[in-house]
Parts: sequence; C-alpha cells; structure tokens
Amino acid sequence: MSNLLRRILSGLVYVLLFLFAILFSKESYIVLTFLFGLLTIWEFSKIIKLKGLIGYIFFCLTLFLMLKRPESYAVVVILVITIISSLFLIYYLFFKKEITFLNERSKLGLLIRYLIFPMTFLILLPIYKGSYNPHLMISLLILIWVNDSFAFFVGKNFGKRKLFVSVSPKKTQEGFIGGLLFSLLFAYIVSRFNTNFTTLNWLIIAVIISVIGTLGDLVESKFKRQANIKDSGTIMPGHGGMLDRLDSLFFAAPFVYLYINFII
Repeated sequence: MSNLLRRILSGLVYVLLFLFAILFSKESYIVLTFLFGLLTIWEFSKIIKLKGLIGYIFFCLTLFLMLKRPESYAVVVILVITIISSLFLIYYLFFKKEITFLNERSKLGLLIRYLIFPMTFLILLPIYKGSYNPHLMISLLILIWVNDSFAFFVGKNFGKRKLFVSVSPKKTQEGFIGGLLFSLLFAYIVSRFNTNFTTLNWLIIAVIISVIGTLGDLVESKFKRQANIKDSGTIMPGHGGMLDRLDSLFFAAPFVYLYINFII
C-alpha cells in the first residue's frame, strides 16, 4: 500500500470518528477531544523529554474548570496567556531562535502554554453563546481540513518555492496560497448554509485558520527538528502521530475562539 493511500485511509477514519463524535452529543465530542488531548500530551512529553503525570492532571483540572464555568474571567486570563505564548512561539519561528526548556519546570510550563491551554479552547469552540453548536464545529473543521488538504496537494503538484525550509523543507509557498484560496472558497460556501456569522466573518475565520494553522504546523515542525525526529508518533499511518494531525487545529483554536466570542 502506497504512503498516499495509507494517508487517505487513516485520514478518512479520523474524519469520520471526529464527525460522529461531534454530531452524536456534546459529551461524545468532549470525550473524544479529551482523549486526543491526552495522546498529544504523551507525544509532546516524549519530544521535550518531560516525565511524570503532572501534565495530564493539569489538563484534566483545567478542562473541568473551564467547562464548568466557560464565561468566567479565568477563561479570559487563560486565553490571553495562550495567545501571547503562541505569538512568542511564532517569533521564535521567524527569527530562527531555539525554543529552550532547561529543566522540568520550564518543560511543564511549555507543555501547558503550547498544548494544554490550546486544547481546552479546541474543546470549548462549539460551546457558543452558552449552548453546544455541532454545526459550528463541523464548519470550522471543514475549513481546517480544506486548508491542510489543498496545501498538501497544491504544494505536492505545483510547489516550487519553499515556505520555511529551516523547519519544514516540504512545505511550499504555492501550497500555502492554495490552501488559503480554497479555504476562502469553502468559507463562502459554508456561509451559505451556516448563518452563525456573516459571509465576511466566515472569510476572516478562514484566513485565521489558514495562516495561524500553518504557523502552528511549522512550530510543531520546529520542536521536532530540535528533537531530531520526523514524526511525533505512529498512531496515524501516513500522517505520523496525533500531534502531527492536530498541530494546526489546536494552535489556531484560541485565535478562532477569541474572534468568535470577543470580536464578532
């Protein structure tokens, strides 16, 4: 079986599982993304060589508190911390600075800011205006999947100029533009069926997802490059680990959450 076919089949299973969990109930979505979160924590902990269970415990407590009181000021504080931390990681990416974590305490802090906080916002995304909105989450996932898929296919077939060769030599500028343009196209289509937001707002969300999601993918590639590994794991044939699959999604989630809950 070719690598492309394995990638398609494993990706299809992942998509169907995600869609089923979203549509079945709020609880099934939370449980599935919570399990995904545990897997990404495990994979990232191996990358930065963080030992112990404190990261898993912190994730459980943070998620419990944020689900119990999603409109509290603590959520706003965590959102601000997450956005600022993500911007710092983007800064390290562009200026080619090494992301340092010298001891267990700094590793745990990095795990919390880079992964645990963003994963909780990914879980909170469909809880909009106090109620669970599965179609909103499906619309957001469509945009991230369209961006990833067309960035891959356009880059593979038409890519000439490298996007960020120092951390991800396979990504191209043509792939990035292709992913962005098709995300905008699908955002327009989504706006015809999902009236949560105006067409303009859906187009802005598509830009956020495409740009920030791509940067999230590059940040994760930087962590892997520093650790001298190719994939975060092997759970998804053709894709690598769960962290490889979710890196753009959870990295963009806080920015999308900020836009739809505080800006629109």
